[in-house]
Amino acid sequence: MTTIRPAAVAGSFYPVDARQLALMIDAMIGSVEVALDEAPPPAIIVPHAGYVYSGPIAATAYAKLVQWRGTINRVVVIGPAHRVAVGGLALSSADEFVTPLGAIPMDGPANRMLLRQPGVYVNDRAHAMEHSVEVHLPFLQRTLGDEWSLVPVVAGSADATTVADALALFWGEPGTLVVVSTDLSHFYDSRAAHKLDTATAAAIVADKWEALTGHDACGAVPLRGALLLARRHGEQVQLLDLRNSADTAGPADRVVGYGSFVVR
Repeated sequence: MTTIRPAAVAGSFYPVDARQLALMIDAMIGSVEVALDEAPPPAIIVPHAGYVYSGPIAATAYAKLVQWRGTINRVVVIGPAHRVAVGGLALSSADEFVTPLGAIPMDGPANRMLLRQPGVYVNDRAHAMEHSVEVHLPFLQRTLGDEWSLVPVVAGSADATTVADALALFWGEPGTLVVVSTDLSHFYDSRAAHKLDTATAAAIVADKWEALTGHDACGAVPLRGALLLARRHGEQVQLLDLRNSADTAGPADRVVGYGSFVVR
């Protein structure tokens, strides 16, 4: 029997209707001008809020993946825990994650490899209602098609080395992409958020992972680990877009910051 992790935030974070969802994502992707790259990136860093808020910012990274449709066949999505306290890195026992656009198969061998790493274990409660992984799946379905498998990871109280060592199993492997899920500052006015997020983006681009805390980015745990790994590989991080919810669909007095980055 196939075990399914159903969509938890369809209808709230993004449309539940498949046609409406596909059209929305395609419009956001289509509005981005993309230069051809010589090779697929090992990782992207993208926000995970409702699509009306962070979707256009996330699209600036996802648009870069269209040219690698058919090349990328495994995606590791790692995001922070919002709903359930997690110690370390939580995997899912599901066989498939489902969105309105269809079912995504889990990469069983990759998940079993991860389970041999320190601090990694299965925790289905952590995944059941978590949006930080789920919101990226429809974007990946529209950009990469159907020929890829998923390694979903919810990160809790793990240090940067634990995260980096786990992601190192897949980082830079042919056909593999790592998606690091994080928003930036929370609930400042737009002017203050812009100042804070500009400083955070500068630290990310400079690969100064030690300077980043949960105050700067709700996904600081996966972000710090990914940046440590990028440093190990001598890779650079490029800022693609930096905005907040006041720039897209929200009021200016209480915003959430969003940044989109690609690792080279």
